[in-house]
Amino acid sequence: MARSDATARSDLGDAPSRRLRLKDIAEDRRILLMLALGFSSGLPLLLVLGTFSTRLAYSDVDIKSIGLFSYLALPYTLKFLWAPLIDRFDVPVLSRALGRRRAWMIATQCAVAIALTLMASADPGTSLALLGLGAFLVAICAATQDVVIDGWRIDAAGTDLQGVMAATSNLGYRLALMSAGAGALFIASAYGWSVAYLLMAALMGVGMIAALFAPAYDRASSERAPAAPKPAWTLRSAILEPLAELHARLGHSLWAILVLVAFYRMPDFISGVMASPLYKTVGFSLVDIGFVSKLYGIWVGIAGAFVGGWAMTRFGLFPTLVVGAFLGAASNLSFSWLSFGGPEVWRLTAAISIDNFCGSFAGMALIAYMSSLTAPGLAATQYALFSSLYALPGKFVAGTSGYIVAAFGYPVFFALTAAVGIPVVILCIFVGRAGERDAAAASAVASDPVRPEAAAGDEIAGNHPRGPGLASTGNDPSGKVPSETSRTGRPHPAHG
Repeated sequence: MARSDATARSDLGDAPSRRLRLKDIAEDRRILLMLALGFSSGLPLLLVLGTFSTRLAYSDVDIKSIGLFSYLALPYTLKFLWAPLIDRFDVPVLSRALGRRRAWMIATQCAVAIALTLMASADPGTSLALLGLGAFLVAICAATQDVVIDGWRIDAAGTDLQGVMAATSNLGYRLALMSAGAGALFIASAYGWSVAYLLMAALMGVGMIAALFAPAYDRASSERAPAAPKPAWTLRSAILEPLAELHARLGHSLWAILVLVAFYRMPDFISGVMASPLYKTVGFSLVDIGFVSKLYGIWVGIAGAFVGGWAMTRFGLFPTLVVGAFLGAASNLSFSWLSFGGPEVWRLTAAISIDNFCGSFAGMALIAYMSSLTAPGLAATQYALFSSLYALPGKFVAGTSGYIVAAFGYPVFFALTAAVGIPVVILCIFVGRAGERDAAAASAVASDPVRPEAAAGDEIAGNHPRGPGLASTGNDPSGKVPSETSRTGRPHPAHG
C-alpha cells in the first residue's frame, strides 16, 4: 500500500503519522493479541513435520513410510490456491456473530484441535492410516488459519504498526515451535505421545481466546454485499498475469530464476525429513533431541537469520545469496558426519548448530531475493507464487528420501543433498543479480528528468529498491532487511 508521508495516518488515535513510543506499543492490546495468534499459527507446524517424524521414527515405522508422510504437509505450500476464498465466503452462523475473519479463526482453530485429538488417539503401530489422516487434516486447517491470521494482521494495523505486528507474530511463532518441538518431546518422553498431542490440542485454546477478544475489523465489510462482486479466484489473476508481468520485465532469464528459486532450499527440505530418524538410529533420546534440536536449535536459527540480515546490509544481496546457497547445502554434511559416531550430545549440538545457522542464513537471503523480484502492483501475488515454488519441488522430492536412505544409508544420503547445492551456486552466479538490475532500472526510470511520467510508472514497473524491509542492492548502508516473517507465509523451521 503506497502512501506518502504527508497522507499516512497512524493507527494509534488516527492521528498524523508519528514515531511510535514504547508506551504506545505496550498499551495497544493488538500487540498482545498478535503474540497469541502468532503462537496459534506456529503450534501445528512441527506436529505434522519434525515432531511428527520423530514420533514415527520412535514408533519403529518403516523409514520409507516416514519419507512418504512428508507429503501430508503439502497444504502449507498450496494454501495460495484457496486463500482468495477466505475473503469471499462466510462461515455459517459464526460470521454473523463474530465477523468473517474471527469466525474463520475460531473455525480453523477448533478444527486443528479436533484433528490433533485424532492424532493423539491413533497408534502408529495399529492405526497408521488414521494417524496420517489426522496429520493431513491438521495441515489443511492450520494452513487456512495462517491465511486468516495474516489477513487480520493486515486489516488490524496500518503502516505505522505493521513492523511491530510482524515481529510480535514471529515471536509468538517461535514460542510455539519450542512448545511443539521441545515441549512435546519432553512430555512424550515422560507420559507418552497421546498425552503430548492432547496437551498440544489444548494449547490451541490460546489462539481461540485471542480470536474472541480480537476486534472484528471486517464486520462491516462482511455484512455489506458488494454491488458487483469479483470472482473469488481465477487462474488468470492468480498465476498467468503475475507470470506475464515477470516475463515482460525479466525476459527469458525468468525461467532460470524460477529454477534457482525452486532448487535453492531443496537440500534443506529433502534432508529435514530424515533428521529425526537419523537421531534415533544414532541412539539419541527424546530428551536429547528436545533440548538440542527443538530448543537450542531454534535460537541458533534466529542468530543465523540476524547474521544473514546483517550480511545483506553490509555486503549486498548478491554476495549473500551466493554464500547462502553454498552454506545451506554444505551444512548437510554435518549430518553425514553425525551418522558415523555414537550418541554424544556434543556431536548433536555441533551438527544442529551448523545446520540451523546456515539454513536460516540461506532462508533470509532467499526471502530478500524473492522480494526483490516482485513488482509493487503485483507484489503479494508474485511473492505467493515464488514462496510456493521454492517449497513445492523440495517437498515432492522429500517423499522419496526414505527410499534413498534404505538403499544407500545416511552418510551417502546427506552427501547427495549437499551436492544439490552445486548447480544452485552456479545459477546464483549467473542470475542472482536479476533483482538488483531490475531495481536499478526502476530507480533510473523514476529519477529520469526527461520522463515526468516515470514516477507514476514506478508504481507498477519497478520492484522495491528502497521499499521498507528490503535492501535490494546493498549499496545503501541504511537499507533495511526483511524480517523472517515478511510473507512466505511463515519462517521455515529448522531440521526436525
